[in-house]
Amino acid sequence: MSGGLLLTVLIGRVAERLRKWIDRRFFREAYDVERILSDLSEQVRTMVETGPLLETVARRISESLHIQRVVFLVEEMGQYRPAYAVGGEGALPLSMDGESAVVTRLRETSGPARVHFDDPKSWVNKPPGLPRSDREALESMEARLLLPLTARDKLLGIVSLGSKRSDEPYTGGDMRVLQSLATQTGLALENSRLTSAIATEVAHRERHNREVEIAREVQQRLFPQKLPPIAGLEYQGHCRPALGVGGDYFDFLALSGGKLGIAVADVSGKGIGAALLMASLQASLRGQTLRAAGSLAHVMSTVNRLVYDASPDNRYATFFYGEYDPLTREMAYVNAGHCHPMILRRDRHGVLEVIRLKTGGTVVGLFENTAYTEARIVLCAGDLVVAYSDGLSEALNPAEEEWGEQNVIDLAAACDGLPAGDTIDRLISGADAFAAGAPQYDDMTVVVLRVLPVSPAS
Repeated sequence: MSGGLLLTVLIGRVAERLRKWIDRRFFREAYDVERILSDLSEQVRTMVETGPLLETVARRISESLHIQRVVFLVEEMGQYRPAYAVGGEGALPLSMDGESAVVTRLRETSGPARVHFDDPKSWVNKPPGLPRSDREALESMEARLLLPLTARDKLLGIVSLGSKRSDEPYTGGDMRVLQSLATQTGLALENSRLTSAIATEVAHRERHNREVEIAREVQQRLFPQKLPPIAGLEYQGHCRPALGVGGDYFDFLALSGGKLGIAVADVSGKGIGAALLMASLQASLRGQTLRAAGSLAHVMSTVNRLVYDASPDNRYATFFYGEYDPLTREMAYVNAGHCHPMILRRDRHGVLEVIRLKTGGTVVGLFENTAYTEARIVLCAGDLVVAYSDGLSEALNPAEEEWGEQNVIDLAAACDGLPAGDTIDRLISGADAFAAGAPQYDDMTVVVLRVLPVSPAS
């Protein structure tokens, strides 16, 4: 009886140990693996860098399931290229074409695919069989199980798992947990790509904004920095681009004989391209005026040809150029398709007369050879000359209504006696008030000249 009792106790202890071993070997380990991979699924959701994401997932899968070879292929330019690998003898796995049989199967099934080269019934051996390139790629990865990394119905990558060190097959539980992990990894990979794309776009915009800022600074230097003093004339100009840089242009040139050159232009388009043509236009005009190249009609024809040679077929500029002689108060001018500058003149009874400076020809830069006509007009004391680009008169409000030329005339006429700079400020403020917060869609340029009365002392 004592021996029987002792044997019973020993058998109970052995059975308990055996139960614990079986539980640990067949159930506890499986539970631990499932818990580890489930925790990993939660972890990858917050990872936004591709390199650390793939490295973490590959190593944790390898360690938890004791897999000798784990390879990540990531889609790039229509190819699925190796992005990270664990195990192997140092040989790099092969890439797979985006239209290969293996990739096509994973894309269509969106589920795991076992790889059994030694099983005639396996999909890899079914007629017509895998192409040689696909088979070599799978063999280079020592693939036993393929998991698709998908997001938004796109196959972003593939996980290739080799055999376990125990040579045990992947169980249904393994497949379920691994598929869940692959799904989360695919979403994380998509987020990583989006984050990278956003970072690239932000960096590009920062570089672009800096380039635009530099271009804006350069362009501002192209506008007149000093105004040559002209007897009996008070004048000013201002340009406000719709973007950082623009295609509007104004200039004041000190000419021989004490004359003043006045230029206002509007290059088609906006942004850097328009600004470059604006710079070319300025250089062409200054080159011709410094050479005293004959009549204004001839100057405009030459400028037209130079701009035509320097610009694409779809680029042109409206352009007004005049020369004012303070001795005679005469202004010679040519208008090449620009908004008509206006002379606001009041007679002795205070009645307002509006004289538009229309004579000239077509825009510059559109046709290679164009003839222009020059006109002349004598200014009177008290005359107000207003030249502008259509960004002012065509300012839009939220209802997409234009401010209009008449509003420009009415507001300019109400600035009688104000300095030229103040008149410009009022005109631009008037356009802004009409726009009522609507974005400025076009460059806005205003040039104002006021002919001063002759003082008794002179």
